[in-house]
Amino acid sequence: MAHLFQVFQSLLVSSYRAPAFTERIVFTVTLKILISSSSNINSYLSFANHRVSRHCRRSRICSSRERSIIETGNKHDKRSITGNTRTVAMDDDLILDSPGIGPQGSPTPLVTALKASAGQDVATFHFPGHNRGRAAPSSLAQLIGIRPFLHDLSTIPELDNLFAPKGPILEAQKQAAKLFGSSETWFLVGGTTCGNQAAILATCSPGDSLILPRNSHISVFSAMVLSGALPKYIIPEYDSSWDFAGGITTSQVQRAIKELENEGRKAAAVFVTSPTYHGICSNLSKISQLCHSQKIPLIVDEAHGAHLGFHPQLPASALQQGADLAVQSTHKVLSSLTQSSMLHMSGTLVDRERICKCLQALQSTSPSYLLLASLDAARAQLSENPEMIISQALELSAEVRNLIKEIPGISVLEYQSFSSFPMIDPLRLTISLWQLGLSGYEANEILCRDYGVICELVDTRSIAYVINLGTSREHAQRLVSAMKDLSATFLPVQRVEERAESTNCQPFVDSKICLSPREAFFARKKRVNIRHSIGEICGELICPYPPGIPVMIPGEIVTERALDYLLHVQMEGAVISGASDPLLSSMIVCGV
Repeated sequence: MAHLFQVFQSLLVSSYRAPAFTERIVFTVTLKILISSSSNINSYLSFANHRVSRHCRRSRICSSRERSIIETGNKHDKRSITGNTRTVAMDDDLILDSPGIGPQGSPTPLVTALKASAGQDVATFHFPGHNRGRAAPSSLAQLIGIRPFLHDLSTIPELDNLFAPKGPILEAQKQAAKLFGSSETWFLVGGTTCGNQAAILATCSPGDSLILPRNSHISVFSAMVLSGALPKYIIPEYDSSWDFAGGITTSQVQRAIKELENEGRKAAAVFVTSPTYHGICSNLSKISQLCHSQKIPLIVDEAHGAHLGFHPQLPASALQQGADLAVQSTHKVLSSLTQSSMLHMSGTLVDRERICKCLQALQSTSPSYLLLASLDAARAQLSENPEMIISQALELSAEVRNLIKEIPGISVLEYQSFSSFPMIDPLRLTISLWQLGLSGYEANEILCRDYGVICELVDTRSIAYVINLGTSREHAQRLVSAMKDLSATFLPVQRVEERAESTNCQPFVDSKICLSPREAFFARKKRVNIRHSIGEICGELICPYPPGIPVMIPGEIVTERALDYLLHVQMEGAVISGASDPLLSSMIVCGV
């Protein structure tokens, strides 16, 4: 093998003579890795050959100029590795001395490649404009330091290309696919929003029918505008005592498929959100069996479930239950950076090439390598010992849940509230304080202001907390202590009946579609007084955020029930997004 490496190295050096600084490092180290791992040698030889051909073409023009620059640079070098290329010491070691640099041979191929690239002492004439932190804005550099800028690199060859991966991105995605059990995985820098849109665009053409729950995420409705898909809504099960919706059942999906058949139409895809924001999981195994019996692909918005399937106490993942496409927010419960997600594919019902084309259309051509590398790192972190990592969070969640359940006047969401569904994510704690006479918004304001306890989601009657990999015992104790104080303070104040009556409202139970989302998006619009909007066709997408579930959708008839719900949650303290008039004194409607 050592002899084989020498042959390859001499051939490459003689063929492109003097490539740029960064290229020589990657070629030399990549070859070492290739030779050390013969099992994957063919795929990486093609990656190296692609890189060599580029530099052979470029070397005729640049070689003499590069030699003069290198010779000048050598006068100031005190040390050099791999010819004339220098490296910068980071973390008290040389980057090139780190094992496994390159697209293969490292537990974190993309993190390793990014570290190697950032560690080179090179003259940089590429984006981004802060130029590896040299022109970093001082206010931000003082906040986060200079190192994030050093690693905020653009699409330079040794870091691979997100849309045509052949090196470290490809290897990182392959390792993610192996861990999560997919046939292929794509890294996303536009969050699960981008993944949901790509999944729907890849399965639905203009005029196709998409079966989906009415409480889907806002990204799904923008996907229908882009694709021209026609929604076939399922109204999810609703619990009035908690004032939020759950998942959808197999029988509801079956009924929707049958209703489309009666209209002479077939669903192009079924879209399910599981788990929901509150952790409620649908029976995806049965739904997938039903869909596949009809040759209909199943798409699962699993934004809140990247951790599922990695511990016996957790629900099975969407892929384990037969989903064709699953989109996960790796940054939510797992530990990648915010905005980074993964799209997983399984089976043969979805066209892989169409997925790739959709992602290329939706994702930035300048993806953040910090986000991409964080996906690689989060995957590696989980793969070390998934069950042990998840166990710590599960144990803490169970302890907190049991302590809060004992506090008078406070309820914790349990399986019994949504018994039609197989399981609720045990890492999601949804707590109701209505027996204390407090809405979720009122209680959350007190908890934030007086106790420094920050939640994930606020509803009219509840607050949702997430126990994740980084939740500390001290913070968990603070949450329990704050709940005890609220109980002691507000339990004597009996306002329960008044509160119970005021919030019993399912906002979209009587929704009616007049225009498709795409038709409504492009229709003429006009502004009307909010009370005059009832009976009109809604022209804007309005939702309390979080959770980002629209109460009003373009193309639907504005109902008094939906309007009253919006005004009620706004009065309670919810943030309303999407409305052109944030005060909700007027509304945009379609002028058709």
